Order: sequence, then structure tokens, then C-alpha cells
Amino acid sequence: MIRRLLVANRGEIARRVFATCRAMGVETVAVYSDADADAPHVAEADYAVHLPGNAPAATYLRGDLIVAAARKCGADAVHPGYGFLSENAEFARAVIDAGLTWVGPSPKAIALMGSKIEAKALLADVGVPMLPTALEPEQVDTFPVLVKASAGGGGRGMRIVRDAESLAEAVAAARREAASAFGDGTVFCERYVERARHIEVQIMADSHGNVVTLGERECSIQRRHQKIVEETPSPAVDPQLRDRLCQAAVAAARAVSYVGAGTVEFLLAPSGEFFFLEMNTRLQVEHPVTECVVGVDLVRLQLVVAEGGPLPFNGPPPLRGHAIEVRLYAEDPAYAWMPSTGTVHRFDVPGVAHAFGPLPAPGLRLDAGVVDGSVVGVHYDPMLAKLVAWAPTRAEAARMLANALARARIHGVTTNRDLLVRVLRHAAFLSGGTDTGFLDRHPEVFAPLLSSVDAVRLSCLAAALSGAARRAKTATLPGLPSGWRNVPSALQTVVYEGPTGTIEVGYRLDRSNDLAAWAVRRIDPDDIGLPGAALDPAGAPDHPPARIVSATGDQVVLDVAGVRLQFAVHEVGGVSFVDSSEGSVTLTELPRYPLPVAEQPEGSLIAPLPGAVGRVLVVPGQRVAAGELLLTVEAMKLEHPVHAPTDGVISDLRVAAGSQVESGALLAVLTPA
Repeated sequence: MIRRLLVANRGEIARRVFATCRAMGVETVAVYSDADADAPHVAEADYAVHLPGNAPAATYLRGDLIVAAARKCGADAVHPGYGFLSENAEFARAVIDAGLTWVGPSPKAIALMGSKIEAKALLADVGVPMLPTALEPEQVDTFPVLVKASAGGGGRGMRIVRDAESLAEAVAAARREAASAFGDGTVFCERYVERARHIEVQIMADSHGNVVTLGERECSIQRRHQKIVEETPSPAVDPQLRDRLCQAAVAAARAVSYVGAGTVEFLLAPSGEFFFLEMNTRLQVEHPVTECVVGVDLVRLQLVVAEGGPLPFNGPPPLRGHAIEVRLYAEDPAYAWMPSTGTVHRFDVPGVAHAFGPLPAPGLRLDAGVVDGSVVGVHYDPMLAKLVAWAPTRAEAARMLANALARARIHGVTTNRDLLVRVLRHAAFLSGGTDTGFLDRHPEVFAPLLSSVDAVRLSCLAAALSGAARRAKTATLPGLPSGWRNVPSALQTVVYEGPTGTIEVGYRLDRSNDLAAWAVRRIDPDDIGLPGAALDPAGAPDHPPARIVSATGDQVVLDVAGVRLQFAVHEVGGVSFVDSSEGSVTLTELPRYPLPVAEQPEGSLIAPLPGAVGRVLVVPGQRVAAGELLLTVEAMKLEHPVHAPTDGVISDLRVAAGSQVESGALLAVLTPA
């Protein structure tokens, strides 16, 4: 029996495993890096062991340190979670050699499936359908192809290539990314199937010969070849196709004498053909949707099987209803999915019925790696949480999930929340018309939820009124109304940096402290504090009529043309986060008379986010062409390229490979030709 379990991971998956351990009476051990010292998973563990450093290679990828941590705190078992060392056969072997219970498949099975190249060759022999594959770029004669890392997954080391001219650079970039993420730069090329669906089958196997499938999951909506929306059952899979997919998954598992939880992934072509992609020898990120519709705790089954026990069923259990999961990331979809860093000042999702385990009844489940005050840094994957809706039908699950996301209050970092809501409400998604090219074909889902002009204006007004209410509480003369001016006809003004640029908000209160006039306009930042171009004291005629119902420091209620709207306002250090039924907006208050700042030289290239400079491919004085790769910045396990915006000459270079840079730091100066 497992008495004390160490989870060799971090974030929400560590919290997820701990939740089942608590329910089963198993003691828990966390490991943590310097950056994770105050992370929720550390606080929730019974014991925690520090791994000095921050980089994954120095902490969560150091199998020797993790085994030593298990020995130090008396753990008798290790659960790898997903990512990091979860599919590392040498780590699994080291755990077993240390006399600890390994919660996962055998090192031999991990090694066989860990190389996609070897796995494809092995499983082709047992009849699992395969796509044409080229091991060397010179063997590719048909396009498009997908360059893939042989080790690892999660979309890293993947590139779509549509012509021969782009192949060499794509292979080189994929090799670098794969080597950085998995320690193995081996890649191969596989035929790319347009408008394909990504379908996977969850399996569980015990040491008594039982291999059971637990339905399929559809994971077709992806960015950077990484899933962001997953569901089960798939709207494209009928009972006959499900049976064929499950038979292929069982054949793959039996071919390697598999024991434990695993996932066999397939590509489903529009023709109805399906092809093997890979087998993940671990628990998947998207396992909660399976837990909902099957009604089992997969982590509990992992522990039961690791202890040598049998599965509680001999065949596939029935599926109940429909479950959809979204992955909430700290990233900006509209800006090339750029990761976002900072402090999560508030993380609140309404209506959540359960966390980190199977739902007792249809509803919402949240598996989050962050809480209020958590810091999102540059060292690890930017996923914040997974939100799951389980309902009797697919339409109900989509509606429930979209509504909860839209009403969530997530402050401090940019997220993909708005995109996820628009996907869940999109007609093509609701009709089941999803495939791996969904986001490319539907650019409209990249628009923010708060997109109407009036909705943005009203949110800005609410922020200004809330700020006035806060100032009134701390006024030197409490009896003096906030916003009082000795020129009563003028508007009280506040200037914000917002989603559409620099915004000036003006409002005037009458003697009864109600809204007499208001106006919102975009302005040139250089005009802040200068006379002229003032707002009309009578307000803006094209703005809807608004009346203040109530206004406090954290909530403003407006009557807008007879319709009452509520705005929640959360202010942190001059930044106002405004949430309403229309959507959310972040507004940074600017000083009325800003201090002068040094201007960057013309042609400055700045760091898109905090991180470490990877490759530097230019030197001062070098002439470059528009679009040429100049250098890369590595952050959150990805390589972010910096290209030349125009033809020119590198007149200044401020960084070298390995330099640590903050967001906005000057990297180089390109003098245009």
C-alpha cells in the first residue's frame, strides 16, 4: 500500500493528484523551485522539498534531485504528473531502482512509446494505421508536411511546412525547440492532413491482463499544435468508428504490455480514415472530461494499479452526457499567442461546483494552478487552469462553460479567456464542425468580448466613477463632493491606457450627485495635460444616456437608456479591472502631467516578453532584409523569434546569447535602408 506519495511536478496537476491522495488517506510530498516557493501546490502538500534554482533543467527535470527528495522525506511512491519527467524511461527506472513505487507504466513501455519513430514502426506491425513518414528532410517529396519531435509532445518541436524552401529552417527550429524541451532534438516529417480532427482514446490497464478503453476525446481546436478545447464524446465519432478506434488503442497497449493510464492519439481525416499519431504514457491534461462522462477517478485508478490491484471493471463503462474542457492560458491570442507574466491579483470563476476530481453531478469543475496573488513567471508553461462543464447534452455543456468563462474575474495577466468564449459560442463549433484548422478559418474568434463601442465607453465611465468614489473616502474635506470644480461647467477628466489606446473619460455630476454629462474619446498620448481639444462640457451626443444608480469603490450600477448594468471594478496600483456582463477591460490610469521619458532610437527592436536571449544571428554593421530572423528570446518553454521589420543595417546590438531581458528591453537598433 502506498503511504506517502511524492508528485514530481508542479501547478494544477500536483494539486489534482494531492486531492485524490487526501481522499484515499495517502500523505503527500511536493517539490518546488525558487519561483514556486509560495505556489498553491506547495502549501497544500503535507511535506515539501526545495529544488534550488528556477530553470526546469535545474529543478523539475533533475531526476536525481527528485529521487533524493523522496528519500529525504520518507516517500514510498512517485507520481510524475504530466510534462517534465513523466515520459522519461530513465527517471522511471531510477525511481524503481530506489525501491519506490512508480505510478505509471514500465520503463520499457515508456521507452518504446517515447520515440514516435520507433512507436510507429512497432505499431504498424500490429495493424495500427499509419501516415507516410520521412526520417530525413531529403526524403520529403510531397507537401504539406508536419515536422514533429520524436520525443515529448504538447505541440513543442512542431512546424507545418508547405514548400521545399521552408523545410530546412523549420527542421532546424524544431530540433532546437525539441532539444530544449525534451533533451532530444530528433525530428521527423509526416504527411500533413488538411481539415483533420485530433481524436484520442483513454486507456487503463492493470497487471492482471485487463486493458479497458474509457471512450474518446476530441481535441481538434489547437494553437501552436497544442490543445485548448477538449471534449468527450466527439461529435464526429459514431459507435462503429468508436469501436474501431478503441480496438486500435487496445492493440497498441497490448503491443507494449502496457500497465497504467495512457492515451492513444489518432488523426481522423475527412474521409473517415484514421491514423496513429502517438501514445502518451501518462495522465493527459484533458483527463477531467473523461472522468466526468465515465464517472471514475483516473488518479485513484493509477494508484490502485500501481499497488498491484485490478481494475474495477473488465470492459468499457457507459458514457454519461457530454463534457467540455478549456485550457485557460496567460497569453494574448491577438498578439501571436504571446505569453503574459505578472501577478494574478484576482482569480474567480463563478458557479464552480467542484475542483480537482470527478463531479458528483453535472456542473462546473475547476482545476487551477493559481490563486489570488500567484505570480506567473517566465520559467514554465503559461497554463493557469482548466475549466470543465459536464451536462446532459453538448449544447448545454458549451453554454454553461461559455457563460462561466465570460463572468470570470481574472485580473493581472492577459489571458485567452475571450477567445475561448467566442469559440464555445461559435455556430461552427456548436454544429460540431471542428478540426485542427478551426482557428485559422475563423479569425472572428480573436475579437475581444468587450468589442462594442458603447460597452467600452461605459466600462471606462464606470472605472472613472469608481475612482471618484474611492477618492471621496480619503478626501481632506469629506463634505466636498468628489470631482468638484470651481468651473462647474467643465468635465472632471481621467486618462487611461486601455485596449484601444489612450482614452480620456470626462464626467460631470449635478448637485444631487447624479451624472449630468459624460464623454469618452481616444486621444494622442502627447496631448495629455495640454490645453485644447477639450471634451465638450455638454457631454457627447452619440453616447447613450446614462444615470448613476449607485457608485462605490468596487461596484458601479448604471441605468443606460432604461437598462440597468452592473460593473465590478477592482483597482490595484492605478490599474482598474472592470468586469460586466458585456465583458472585461483593463484600464491603467495615466498621470495628468506625465514626466518626460527618454525616447527609444528609431528602429528599436524590443523584447516581446521577459526571458533569456537564445540565439543571436547578427552583428553590428550587418545588413539584413525584411523578415530575416535576427535573434530569439526563450521564455515559457518556447522560442520567440525577433525578425527584421524592414530592410536595413544593425546599427546597435545590446544583448548576447544568454542575456536575461525584461519585457520592453532594447535588444537592437535597425537603421532602415
